[in-house]
Amino acid sequence: MSDLRYGWTTGACATAATKAAHAALLTGEFPDPVEITLPKGQTPAFALAVEELGDGFATAGIVKDAGDDPDVTHGALVRSTVRPGPPGGGVVFRAGPGVGTVTRPGLPLEVGEPAINPVPRRMMREVLGGADVIVEISVDGGEELARRTWNPRLGILGGLSILGTTGVVVPYSCSAWIDSIRRGVDVARAMGREHVAGATGSTSERVAADLYGLPEDALLDMGDFAGAVLKYLRRHPVPRLTIAGGVGKLAKLAAGHLDLHSKRSQVDFEVLAGMVGDPETAERVRGANTALDALQICQRDGVPLGDLVAARARETALATLRGAPVAVDVVVIDRAGTIVGRAGP
Repeated sequence: MSDLRYGWTTGACATAATKAAHAALLTGEFPDPVEITLPKGQTPAFALAVEELGDGFATAGIVKDAGDDPDVTHGALVRSTVRPGPPGGGVVFRAGPGVGTVTRPGLPLEVGEPAINPVPRRMMREVLGGADVIVEISVDGGEELARRTWNPRLGILGGLSILGTTGVVVPYSCSAWIDSIRRGVDVARAMGREHVAGATGSTSERVAADLYGLPEDALLDMGDFAGAVLKYLRRHPVPRLTIAGGVGKLAKLAAGHLDLHSKRSQVDFEVLAGMVGDPETAERVRGANTALDALQICQRDGVPLGDLVAARARETALATLRGAPVAVDVVVIDRAGTIVGRAGP
């Protein structure tokens, strides 16, 4: 991991572009490269990909480099257009093409605001030095890119969010995913949802949604990050949580793992065998190739391994919630989407 190259957030790119555009508006010249100071003190310099100076405006653009992180916005062109604003108006932010607008409560921005998060806004205000200006941020192709993010589900429509709390993209940190989980909980709470579901994948999400008739804004993009869902709900509870997933992922949760990614946890067949009462079945489970193989062994022997995994996974979830007022049920499916185990209310 130490050999992986760090990158820069959309917020850092937007800040650098804003600084360059504002300088050009004042002096007629674009600084290139343009240097900014990030919240933790780093001072990266950004090369400009776009420079346009017109009558009463200046636009600068920077191509986002996400380093070695598999970021959907890697290579996107982030533009900032700066115009003079009314005296005493401070900095007014606008969403240009490819930047979304907030349409639901529960996010750190008011409904109707451009999806430019608080820290990038603060960074841009700092580089503008108290100027009265209108700043329009846009991302080329951002509306299409946003369809591959959680923005539509969160009620951010029309494009991407301008994100970042440190300005730095840490490769494979998955911080954006975890942040989306938290925002998903916030939106569900703001919409008055009393039942949310965290699923490990699209099939289990569909099963949970169909089983309970849950609307889209009650579905959390949990993926492998069961711990992120449970820890955030511990601080910001919703009355009911359904955890849904395949037997392999939930077998890991049953064994006490909160990160279900294959690189960070493995199915423990000894734990699975320990759930099985019959010694001969347990021995075959120890020798299984996969959790699905173990499930099929138990199905042939009449042992409800799916229910046992669901019950143990629920215990892990309740232990992680530490008494928070959240009722939990667990739904285990096979690869076809058939429910093979359940536990909880």
